[in-house]
Amino acid sequence: MRLEVDAIEVGYGGLTAVEGARFGLEDGRIGCLLGPSGCGKTTLLRAIAGFEPVRRGRIRLAGQEVSRPGHTVAPERRNVGMVFQDFALFPHLSIERNVGFGIQHWSRSDRRERVLRLLALAGLSAYGAAYPHQLSGGQQQRVALARALAPKPSLLLLDEPFSGLDVELREGLAREVRTILEQEGITAVMVTHDQLEAFAMADEIGVMDAGRLVQWDSGYNLYHYPADRFVADFIGQGVFLPGTVTGEGTVDTELGTLRGELPEGCCEPGREVEVLLRPDDVVDAEEGVSARVVERAFRGAEYLYDLALPSGARVLCLTHSHHKYPVGGRIAVRAEGAKVAIFPK
Repeated sequence: MRLEVDAIEVGYGGLTAVEGARFGLEDGRIGCLLGPSGCGKTTLLRAIAGFEPVRRGRIRLAGQEVSRPGHTVAPERRNVGMVFQDFALFPHLSIERNVGFGIQHWSRSDRRERVLRLLALAGLSAYGAAYPHQLSGGQQQRVALARALAPKPSLLLLDEPFSGLDVELREGLAREVRTILEQEGITAVMVTHDQLEAFAMADEIGVMDAGRLVQWDSGYNLYHYPADRFVADFIGQGVFLPGTVTGEGTVDTELGTLRGELPEGCCEPGREVEVLLRPDDVVDAEEGVSARVVERAFRGAEYLYDLALPSGARVLCLTHSHHKYPVGGRIAVRAEGAKVAIFPK
């Protein structure tokens, strides 16, 4: 295990910023701490880096204990690389010298070989003699990444690395950065509030709320099987449709009988529950429940419909953009999906 975070607590004075966080990353895996502003994700990242001591719990890097109550290994002794949101490039140094800044103690030939390899990986081979102000924001971010990778860190930490860039650039750059990290075999942890960045970048994602790491899981499971209502609301879009338990793992709803794992205490028939339905769980069909189109949003390849069912309950439906229904009109829909997430009412 490259990184182990074991039930840590981090705080300032009487304030607890992170409580009971626990997760691990194997070699070469990319993790992400995702959540709204003020949830504690950056504080947790700083504790992993060694900038914040822990009140409880342990942090281990490559099997070595680097943080415990009363003991914190200094950041410079952890072999951890950092990439910040403001890039922090040296404006008076060329791109080549920026990338090689942290390995000046290497031999000249080894340093040059490493710098040239990283510039090639980052798609910046032609810019070694340029200066930061001559590059775009995305190119500067790749320089910052290459500089952090140059010393071959045991772990790379990225703090909101794409927040200063245009929205349309972020997801694409996240995929590029992921490719570079995979080619270098680097284990990394990123902090972001942007779900698309997290999905594009990470193998495993931890959703944080009010200092707690609520769920550490794959992006797929966070979307389809959230651990609680906060994760369900924060990840993607969706609505809760009332239902009644009819049997083992089955719930009767206005859109038919659906299957899923029943929450604890909600297994007996007749128990009222709520089913999470994502827009892609509801499809238009020749035969289905007649729903009224309340709103319609064009998404390019798709339309997102806000629909009112006969009971007045609302659901979201994602259809191919060729399936165009007027606002105020009616559409037949049904629920589709092998399993759905079910919550107590």
